[in-house]
Amino acid sequence: MDGVINADRTRTVVVVGAGPVGCLAAISLAKMGWNVDIYEARPDLRLPSSKAAAQQRSINLAISSRGIAALQAVDAAATSRFLQTVIPMRGRMIHDILGNQHSQQYDKDGQCINSIDRALLNEGLLEEASAVPNIRLFFKHKVLSIDFDDRTMIIRDINSETDVRAAFHLCIGADGSYSIIRRQLMRVVRMDFQQEYIPHEYIELKMPAGHDEHGQPGFLLDPNHLHIWPRHSFMLIALPNKDKSFTCTLFAPTIEFDRLISPEAILSWFRSCFPDALALIGEEKLLNDFAKNPRSPLISIKVKPYHYKDRCVILGDAAHSMVPFYGQGLNCGLEDVRVLRALLLQEGVAPNSLSPDLGEKELTDTRLSNALTKYTETRHEDLVAICELAMDNYVEMRYSVTRPLYLLKKALDNVLYAISSNEAPLESTTRSLASVPFPSRKVTGWLPLYTMVTFRPDISYAAAREKAAKQSVILSIAGRLGTVLMSATGVYFTLQALHWLRSRRQCFFLT
Repeated sequence: MDGVINADRTRTVVVVGAGPVGCLAAISLAKMGWNVDIYEARPDLRLPSSKAAAQQRSINLAISSRGIAALQAVDAAATSRFLQTVIPMRGRMIHDILGNQHSQQYDKDGQCINSIDRALLNEGLLEEASAVPNIRLFFKHKVLSIDFDDRTMIIRDINSETDVRAAFHLCIGADGSYSIIRRQLMRVVRMDFQQEYIPHEYIELKMPAGHDEHGQPGFLLDPNHLHIWPRHSFMLIALPNKDKSFTCTLFAPTIEFDRLISPEAILSWFRSCFPDALALIGEEKLLNDFAKNPRSPLISIKVKPYHYKDRCVILGDAAHSMVPFYGQGLNCGLEDVRVLRALLLQEGVAPNSLSPDLGEKELTDTRLSNALTKYTETRHEDLVAICELAMDNYVEMRYSVTRPLYLLKKALDNVLYAISSNEAPLESTTRSLASVPFPSRKVTGWLPLYTMVTFRPDISYAAAREKAAKQSVILSIAGRLGTVLMSATGVYFTLQALHWLRSRRQCFFLT
């Protein structure tokens, strides 16, 4: 072994992964008094040489109330700075095959989700982490193996091609869907693991900025909507960027992509399925994006447990990769940090309460172990719920949003919401989330599922799904009754029309 890192530092958290979730976890624990080291296998995202590669693979992020509440719980001032870079989207704009557009508001109170550049958010969190004195950042350092009982890990310094040993008290795995920390955790816990690749892929495209009447850059579409071109088995979406462009993402079955093997096939398909989008993107730009941008898979991962004793916990995609169709992947990962932080505070976990000698392997921080156990026990149901809701929402976005029955149920959903619920998210509720995973107060009134998931960080994902399931029964019954009523009304008016025609015919013959 060529070196030792942190051998003389006994109260150290090692965070593996310098994405948004890893950075927020590091900042959260550092502000609680821990010494934190972040290890990232990739180069520093802030370097110019890193940005070109990063831009090739990035679904634009839609940050909403859950993610914002998590950021505020850790650093309210930084959150305000991040929110200055977002573009609010107040609803979906549905584009039909003829190019007509139909707006569907997200919320009756005007709440919105926010389009944010993934790189800008990540860079901002890296800057915040770099400014915290008790955080150290190590880029191009790849974790090779971990001995959780010995509280050490072997890390490869990619630049020098040397291996170093790092000591830690707690390891946080925030290293994504293909997490090395999760794989190492499987060696010491009986982990239930489920991985599913759906038979769909995505590719990113770019809609350039247009020009306004003064010749200045301008949006080609309404920037305050998430634009969707639903086409039953596939769809195109577009999210606005600060430079007046739109990041477009095409989701389609793998078999559909396999047919697009030539420029002629691509252009013909777009002319048939997305004619208005093609006109805005431009044929040359579209073909260039198809040529240089990779097709990427869509994966869903569910695991349990998320921790081992007081030594390790996994967060974000490492614990729960989900398909991106509810816009909750980032929000859920950031919420993981908030929930963990609240449980650590509730258990009274503090760096100065830890064992001072990492060499005494039999010693366990009971309070930390309890907090991590509670995290696994209370978080699992929520994470399974949002993974499944995200999968269900794909069908809604690419197909259901155009169906009359869906629109009828949504209208009824909103009417019941408007007349029965006078609750709006309160600032005091958001503040309480800094120390409580989810308030115990009972949720009253009628709340649409999308509102609960997206705009109510005080309601857990599992509670939202359970409440929505009960409301769905009522909506289904009401929908059937409405169908029967409309049918009966149609029959009544038909009979009345026939009766009128008969009477008119009799009058005609009499005269």
